[in-house]
Amino acid sequence: MAVNVYLNFNGNCREVVEYYAKVFGTESPQIMTFGQTPPDPNFTLPEEAKDLVMHTRLEISGSTVMFSDVFPGMPFIEGNNISLAVVDKNPDNLKTYFHQLKEGGKVTMELQETFWSKCYGSAIDKFGIHWQFSHDDGESGM
Repeated sequence: MAVNVYLNFNGNCREVVEYYAKVFGTESPQIMTFGQTPPDPNFTLPEEAKDLVMHTRLEISGSTVMFSDVFPGMPFIEGNNISLAVVDKNPDNLKTYFHQLKEGGKVTMELQETFWSKCYGSAIDKFGIHWQFSHDDGESGM
C-alpha cells in the first residue's frame, strides 16, 4: 500500500506539474482536462473549466504525487497545510531540488546538519507548497 499526496490548484495546475517534472527530472506528465471527460447529459461543462487539469500525476523519488485544478466555483485554499518530504540518500540531489524550489519562494530552514539528518532543510516554493529535504544515511531509521 502506498500513501499518495494529492495537491489542488486554482487554475495553474498545468504550470505547477510541468515545473515539478522539470525540477525532479521526471517524464512529462500525462494530463487529463475536465474537457476530456465523457459528456454528462445532465451537466453542461462550463467553458472556463474545459482546459483545467482534472487529473495528472508525477513519480517523485519513488512516490506518486497527484495534482488537479479545483473546479470553477469550488472553494480553494492554498496548500499551506501540506508538507512534502523528500528523503534521499544522495545529498547532491537534495541540494539541487532545494535550490530550485526555493527560487521565487521562501526558505524556512536552510540546508544544514541536524541531530536527525546530515543534510536537512525546508522551503515554501513559489506555489505555496511546503517542502522538507532530508538525507537518508541508512542509519537513523527515521
